[in-house]
Amino acid sequence: MSNTINNDTLSNAPRHVAIIMDGNGRWAKERGKPRIDGHIQGASRISEIVKAASDCGVKYLTLYAFSSENWNRPQDEVSALMSLLKQALVSEKQNLIKNQIRFMTIGDISALPDDCKEGIEELKSQTKSFSNGNIILALNYGSRDELRRAVKNIAKDVAAGKLEPDSITWDTISDKLDTFGIPDPDLLIRTSGEMRLSNYLMIQAAYAELYFTKTYWPDFGREEFIKAVNEFKRRERRYGLTTDQLKK
Repeated sequence: MSNTINNDTLSNAPRHVAIIMDGNGRWAKERGKPRIDGHIQGASRISEIVKAASDCGVKYLTLYAFSSENWNRPQDEVSALMSLLKQALVSEKQNLIKNQIRFMTIGDISALPDDCKEGIEELKSQTKSFSNGNIILALNYGSRDELRRAVKNIAKDVAAGKLEPDSITWDTISDKLDTFGIPDPDLLIRTSGEMRLSNYLMIQAAYAELYFTKTYWPDFGREEFIKAVNEFKRRERRYGLTTDQLKK
């Protein structure tokens, strides 16, 4: 199957693609450059991938931009990442508005610098009514922290008499997750050759198709994205059923 967009690609595209954008630091190191150069090059890929996702018919694109564990990196790198985030919010604004794409975030953004939070809220407000697609940044996000916050809120409802423990269902939990209102990812891509979820959408990706590529994120462009989407179409998604059951 060629790495091109055709009618088959559009009709069978994953509704939601999530990406772990990995390999920026190694990309820079192999070129004798500072790690931040890898992050800068990686950030420049986002517009291309947003466009490729839209062209493929993907309605939700979630990017793992900054994990809750990334605070443990060297302070100068964290500061540089926050600066890149602020720049990206400005540089991508016109593209999102022009293409009527809604901007959202998951994760606890309360810990981000004030100027980043202000930029995030402004862009959310400016794009909230758009319906051509959705770009979601996972910022200060980790699945374990997300679940902790969800359980905490459910416990508060139980303590307040708003919820009976025996009435708790999966929907009760799902409604408290950061991804409330967002469909679970159909395809989860990780670049750079690593093969793990790294605390990313671990609950939501329960039935996602996983795609791992050795390509570093700064080199992951439109062709690589389409390749992943085409690979997704080859997969048989059974959700616990057998192939024969699906055929019926």
